[in-house]
Amino acid sequence: MSISSNSIISEADAKRAESVKEEANVYFKKGDFNKAIELYSAAIEVNPNVAVYYGNRSIAYLKTECYGYALSDATKAIDIDKNYIKGYYRRAAAHMCLGKFKQALRDFEAVVKARPQDTDARLKFQECRKIVKKLAFEKAIAVDDTKKSIADSIDFESMAIEDEYNGPALEDGKVTLKFMTDLLETYKNQGKLHRKYAYKILLDVKQLFMSLPSLVEVVIGDNDKFTVCGDIHGQFYDLMNIFDLNGLPSETNPYLFNGDFVDRGSFSVECIFVLFGFKLLYPDTFYMARGNHESQTMNQMYGFEGEVKAKYTSQMAELFTEVYNWLPLTHCLNNRVLVMHGGLFSKDGVTLDDLRKIDRNRQPPEEGLMCELLWSDPQPTYGRATSKRGVGCSVSVPDVTSNFLKTNKLDYIIRSHEVQERWYEVAHDGKCITVFSAPNYCDSMGNKGAFITLKGKDMKPQFTTFEAVPHPNVKPMAYANALLNLPFLM
Repeated sequence: MSISSNSIISEADAKRAESVKEEANVYFKKGDFNKAIELYSAAIEVNPNVAVYYGNRSIAYLKTECYGYALSDATKAIDIDKNYIKGYYRRAAAHMCLGKFKQALRDFEAVVKARPQDTDARLKFQECRKIVKKLAFEKAIAVDDTKKSIADSIDFESMAIEDEYNGPALEDGKVTLKFMTDLLETYKNQGKLHRKYAYKILLDVKQLFMSLPSLVEVVIGDNDKFTVCGDIHGQFYDLMNIFDLNGLPSETNPYLFNGDFVDRGSFSVECIFVLFGFKLLYPDTFYMARGNHESQTMNQMYGFEGEVKAKYTSQMAELFTEVYNWLPLTHCLNNRVLVMHGGLFSKDGVTLDDLRKIDRNRQPPEEGLMCELLWSDPQPTYGRATSKRGVGCSVSVPDVTSNFLKTNKLDYIIRSHEVQERWYEVAHDGKCITVFSAPNYCDSMGNKGAFITLKGKDMKPQFTTFEAVPHPNVKPMAYANALLNLPFLM
């Protein structure tokens, strides 16, 4: 235990805080990270001078994707005890989750200096240094106006279909309903789509997304049903369960998938090709919006890039990045409901026309409208607050929501981005709805999934909840960057 010279804690309080911390550890190990955070916070309130309490809360925040809070706690732990090595690990992890690899490298370097014989620390330092060097090289050779796209460099015609391949096949180079039903069965049986067809889908869907605006207007007939799904995160078998419960996408059964199709779950490749396939089959009734995990940094860390490389090629991983850059950012349903992945904005007066004008063909910036559409979260209090995610965008709140809706003559917003213990959340007097569609997130959260259906006449949201279904024995994060394998509790 490290006690600050500025505060003297009684022996009884120290013991009480330690007991609460041990209880928090139990909840952490059970995967109840929110309860663990609550108890670590209680321990800190009793005794704010123990580095371990902040360090443990930091990793619990990392588990709930509150990267900004995790970074702050790790730094506080180090301030209390400069020799608390796990604090540097925690802070390195938070920096990496935010794509700040240079800062992460400095923390790994501190660990190596403190523990020169620690093989794990040295491996993580070397791996992080490789990433930093790779990014520096890419930046040095990048010429924005003349750089040839990956799509243009693919020699599609030279890819042969082997005689022994008996999987789904495009018909005259086009996605058909038969192709999609064959693809679903192939994936359910853990089969693989031929790389030539995979590349063709990516090239075609990129062209389709390029033709769309940043804000897509959706018209829903009075008696037509429309379905909005939240995060899928590579949970293919749960995605199939949604289709079992609600019907396959079709011209009369439209869907909007609201970002974070990939990462964490280890069937992300299967998810994304199914979604892209339906987008090509039903371009006017199947919609997809970009999430914060449709980005290069997130894919490098949370498994999608590694999965694509394992199942296909590094070239295809780069092509996915190009495709994601063209995903629409938001959808407006019947001029009444705005749907985005993250949330609202750090300034008042934002209009739908401002959203239409966003130049989205890039990696998500750290601030501005595009960042906030992908990253912001609601909170219950009034005003604005710093994002718990640590990204340069503010948090939307009740008065912000009300003012935005009034400015743009909208009824309410739908967003995703956050796992919900109660499957979905209706906040801000019914004006801000969160829907999350990955049940038992990462095989550990125990949450149900949900999707929303509504009719064009009244646009009233109806919620369907569902449990996770079994999947093959491939654990979540199986393809994630090894740097995220950091020591846990103490």
